[in-house]
Amino acid sequence: MIDVNLIRKNPESIRENLKRRNDPECLALLDEFIEMDKKWRTLQTQVNEYRRKRNELSFKIAMKKKQDQDVTDLLEEADEIQKQVHQLSAMVEEYRQRSREILMRIPNLLHESVPPGEDENDNVEIRRWGSPPRFDFKPKNHLEIALELGLVDEERANKVAGTGFYYLKDELALLDLALQRFAIDFLMKKGYTLIEPPYMMRRRPYEGVTDLSDFETVMYKIEREDHYLIATSEHPIAAMFMNETLLKDDLPMKFVGVSTNFRKEIGTHGKYTKGFFRMHQFNKVEQFIFCLPEQSWELHEELQRNCEELYQKLGLHYRVVNVCTGDIGTVAAKKYDTEVWMADGKFREIGSNSNCTDYQARRLGIKYREGVGKPPKGYVHTLNSTALATSRTMIAILEQYQQKDGSVIIPEVLRPYMNGISRLCKKQNLGGREG
Repeated sequence: MIDVNLIRKNPESIRENLKRRNDPECLALLDEFIEMDKKWRTLQTQVNEYRRKRNELSFKIAMKKKQDQDVTDLLEEADEIQKQVHQLSAMVEEYRQRSREILMRIPNLLHESVPPGEDENDNVEIRRWGSPPRFDFKPKNHLEIALELGLVDEERANKVAGTGFYYLKDELALLDLALQRFAIDFLMKKGYTLIEPPYMMRRRPYEGVTDLSDFETVMYKIEREDHYLIATSEHPIAAMFMNETLLKDDLPMKFVGVSTNFRKEIGTHGKYTKGFFRMHQFNKVEQFIFCLPEQSWELHEELQRNCEELYQKLGLHYRVVNVCTGDIGTVAAKKYDTEVWMADGKFREIGSNSNCTDYQARRLGIKYREGVGKPPKGYVHTLNSTALATSRTMIAILEQYQQKDGSVIIPEVLRPYMNGISRLCKKQNLGGREG
């Protein structure tokens, strides 16, 4: 959430930043927060004044009792003040709680380099790498390829779990695991600590890491329990140090998270939904960093370089876009999307890279200090970036490396993780092994 002191000291600068999102609800939330915040602080001042008077009365009552004087009137006055304190304190808590709820819904402040725009069509391309493959045949989409190779069972998965699920079989399941190990090994060599987090989170920490609307539109709730299935390993990693103060000398802390992720994906009507692009269950390798405020923008670029280096090693044609004000979402101050080329000739998101500044850390209470025993100096910054989402990366491999005979070439860097398999072929022809 935004630093409340920034709003109190300079609400107009906050308003101007939020205007860039072209979302009237943001401004309405800001106005409501300012009103609620003013109300509870004004009432708190009154409560403090009543308590001061009560203390004075208590002193007078004690003195008069020592002198055997009648204190009936003073006791009645003290009782009345206590009633006022109780009543006003309840109102203070009500307005304070409401102001916090509103503050949690106000989006992060945007970095000055975020381009203006209404939606994903206004995202600004900043570079692209590689070239699209040249086919001398009509290319197929990844689901057609996987079905024809006998490496996926959609019909039985729909029977067992419903739409949005698949049985991955044989070499395709192996490819999923190979992508995970490839990304993990790459990032561990760069000094990132491997984390396999819990796949469930309680609501309180989850509220610290994500937009509250995600609880209705994205996440799966465990019935009759205070648990949600995670949508990405970013979330449990971000919450790992909730209500803790980190040492400055330990920052930045860099993690590579690996997990299965679960998403409802409500509200995706009209978007690309073929095959593996929007699944309710998928695997992903994630980068996550806790750092000092002055480190975050340099580290944001480091995360992007890591992501792109992985796709370059895979030989996949992609582009990078600077996400515009209308598409960036609530939590990030700036975000890059990496989009991969698909066989229909369009680029689609394969991963995102966000600098969330201190927005998540304030919600989670994660601070830093200069040394042991010293008071907290401020809040850390948090950054997260997709390393490889295996389902969408498999789309790119199947579609960009497809061959006229229906087979698919495996990128060379993955073959050591594939037991030497260099090509996906139909099941009746299990060749393609290097030997």
